[in-house]
Amino acid sequence: MDRKIVLDLETQKEFSEVGGHQNLHLLKVSVVGIYDYSDNKYKTFEEKEIPRLEEILRAAFLVIGFNHKHFDFPVLQPYLSLDLGEVPYLDIMEEFVKARAHRIGLDNLAQTTLGEGKSGNGLEALRLYRIGDMQRLKDYCLDDVRLTKELYEYGLKYRRLYFRPLYSFLGKSSISVNWK
Repeated sequence: MDRKIVLDLETQKEFSEVGGHQNLHLLKVSVVGIYDYSDNKYKTFEEKEIPRLEEILRAAFLVIGFNHKHFDFPVLQPYLSLDLGEVPYLDIMEEFVKARAHRIGLDNLAQTTLGEGKSGNGLEALRLYRIGDMQRLKDYCLDDVRLTKELYEYGLKYRRLYFRPLYSFLGKSSISVNWK
């Protein structure tokens, strides 16, 4: 069976605690959220449950995410014997950068394409982890997974994603995507 996974994760630490963006591998995972197309279910994995996630990643023919190639994968890699560099992936942020030569936030794409934005932010996720509110943290992470999944499916269906340019008063713009 062709197993597609949509993945997002939250961290235990922020960049300032690990010496900056060059030390992503030190941020540590607080929770990983996925949507598994093989059984149409959302799932979460706390740090101690990552070995179960590795089994799913090994069976995946495609891992879909938003900035996961340059963020989630480096944070997750220290927990795995699987080399994430060998895993087939589709990174929506990377696709946007190829089309527009600059980065964009998930919230911008989701609001403009889907009419719905993120339910929080990374700093709020860190706070939830630090106070031990794992259920709200999982809910937040899975909401980002859902938005990423819906952007992926929108791009598959309409071959286009919409965004609001940072310094534009012209409304929304779009990029073409081809995710067969």
